[in-house]
Amino acid sequence: MTASSDIIILTGHGRAFSAGGDFDWFAEQIADPRMFRDIGWDAKRIVTSLLDIEKPVICRLNGAAAGLGATIALLCDIIIADENALIGDPHVKVGLVAGDGGAVIWPQLIGYARAKEYLMTGDLLKASEAARIGLINHAVPSEQLDAKVAEIVAKLQANPRWAVRWTKTITNQPLKAAVAQMMDASIAYEMMSNMTADRAEAVAAMREKRKPNLTGE
Repeated sequence: MTASSDIIILTGHGRAFSAGGDFDWFAEQIADPRMFRDIGWDAKRIVTSLLDIEKPVICRLNGAAAGLGATIALLCDIIIADENALIGDPHVKVGLVAGDGGAVIWPQLIGYARAKEYLMTGDLLKASEAARIGLINHAVPSEQLDAKVAEIVAKLQANPRWAVRWTKTITNQPLKAAVAQMMDASIAYEMMSNMTADRAEAVAAMREKRKPNLTGE
């Protein structure tokens, strides 16, 4: 990205956009909760930075996006996905509160009823379904992904730069207010959930490929 750029395109390298957390890293956070505390606020800065950028940010969702990766994708201004990509926020499946932005952005895009279902079950959905319910803008066949991104870029570039940028700025004001209202508490709840017994059991069960023995503790 250069100072002269008009549009930012955010995409992943390889088959995934951002496939989620590393289980060795999860285990380290459980063993030493201070590690979680030290990185918790980075998520807040990622969220606020994406909303503060004046330039349009297009997400080229080339593959799976989970957890914070899904949040980053959904905070982009226009999301164009490979129709076979999966997207979701499975924090709860590893014993965590969806506190790094998911609880903020999902209800804004698809309403509270659908958002709570996906956030509390941790279910992933295909990009085609995500587009149908309004979570993302477009889901296209893999071979058409770059062409669709180029089409949207051309439409944005055909309009006066500052009209586009400041339209984004004012449209993001309610989202920024929601972030200011919710993110500190969201991150705090996520930090607390990292210290529960069920968090440790959920991670252990996934690493061992077995059903978790959850106790509610």
